[in-house]
Amino acid sequence: MINTTLGQIADICGGQLQGSSDTCLEGVSINSRQLVQGGLFVPIVGEKFDGHEFVTSALTEGALGSLWQEDHGTPPSGNIVIVKDTLQALQQLAEDYVQQTGVKVVGITGSNGKTTTKDIVYALLAEAYRVHKTEGNFNNHIGLPLTILAMPKDTEILILEMGMSGRGEIELLSNIAHPETTIITNIGESHLQQLGSREEIACAKLEIVSGLRADGLLVYLGDEPLLKQILSESAFEQKEMNKITFGLDHTNNVYPTGVMFQGKSTVFTTNSESDEAWTLPLLGMHNVINALAAITVAQHYQVTPEQIRQGLSKLQLTGMRIEIIQGRNGITLLNDAYNASPTSMKAAIDVLGNLKGYQRKIAVLGDMLELGEDEAIYHQEVGQYIDGQADILFTYGQLGQQIAEGAAKVLEASQIHSYLSKQELINDLLQIAQDKDAILFKASRGMKLEEVVQALMPDSTSNAKALEE
Repeated sequence: MINTTLGQIADICGGQLQGSSDTCLEGVSINSRQLVQGGLFVPIVGEKFDGHEFVTSALTEGALGSLWQEDHGTPPSGNIVIVKDTLQALQQLAEDYVQQTGVKVVGITGSNGKTTTKDIVYALLAEAYRVHKTEGNFNNHIGLPLTILAMPKDTEILILEMGMSGRGEIELLSNIAHPETTIITNIGESHLQQLGSREEIACAKLEIVSGLRADGLLVYLGDEPLLKQILSESAFEQKEMNKITFGLDHTNNVYPTGVMFQGKSTVFTTNSESDEAWTLPLLGMHNVINALAAITVAQHYQVTPEQIRQGLSKLQLTGMRIEIIQGRNGITLLNDAYNASPTSMKAAIDVLGNLKGYQRKIAVLGDMLELGEDEAIYHQEVGQYIDGQADILFTYGQLGQQIAEGAAKVLEASQIHSYLSKQELINDLLQIAQDKDAILFKASRGMKLEEVVQALMPDSTSNAKALEE
């Protein structure tokens, strides 16, 4: 992690020093309850909180220095650097740390699959390099700088997930991290409410190349015509960068030549390594596409085929992304409840449909949020997509009712169960589910569908009490 002096921090941030310039600090924290002992405390100002309230206690309880925003009056005594904006100073520290260490940076964005792709890239590169990656959802204007500043100094490759909710956010992250390699996984429908169109979403994702180092590499989904269209515009044509496309279409630089699902794994071959069969411990064609991007990056960094195989075998994903869990009474649970969009919802339904050896396949689907004015249409399309891929459908939420409405065109009424109460859904699901059933759970994060998953776990007592709605 970052190890520097208070004086150097003042120089980097263009701040005014109060205290000892020679004080050495290691690490950064923004939460006074999770202080890095001997580190720098950065008080962030939010809509409902102000970290400046905790500067005195942070300095008392183990931080050796703190930033202070100049519009917050007189700072307390102690080792303080007074800056114009504490968040901007945090970002400046992160950008400087990347430059000081000389670390190679892989930046990853996309509407769906960026976290899974990040995890696969990490698994493959870790076989050949010292790597550090974004943990959890630390992929925004605060989380990304904290990820950078927590990086060990001897890291060789830093893997950063870059998220956004509007235009300009990924540009900011890219200009902090200055990646030399970037991945765009896909362009979906998430954030349509904020951005208005898929073209605007594509433009927002392509902001990742704004900080790309000279002659850097962009690896992107060639199946998405919007990306090709926007990349052909003059602003991108003038950018000095290399490009590699991946996807299902054989016009891409990298594409799968054969795919076979085996139990909880997928075996596939590619045109770029025709004599290699890769075993991915995940299900779904969408995860094959994610793996294509990751393997492409690994090969760019000269990771050997044997190291790639080893990395795939050790892959560990961030939670609730098609986790296959053994539930109560012989039920198999597919927990993909972290988030959802129409594209990822259909991909998860495909996974359910391709499963073999189960008595029945049940889909539990909830609201997909932030889809804008056409949200009802998107939900109805997902309902129709169920056709032939699930025997029973449970929906949850107001928009979930639109999924049920769409499903009514392809399923019998007896196959569809729709709920506004999570507890009622749990109660009925417990009654209906039985041995050798496979149950998929998918919804946006705000629906907290993992609470339903937990109710079907062997040690759960959640069904014995009502949940807070």
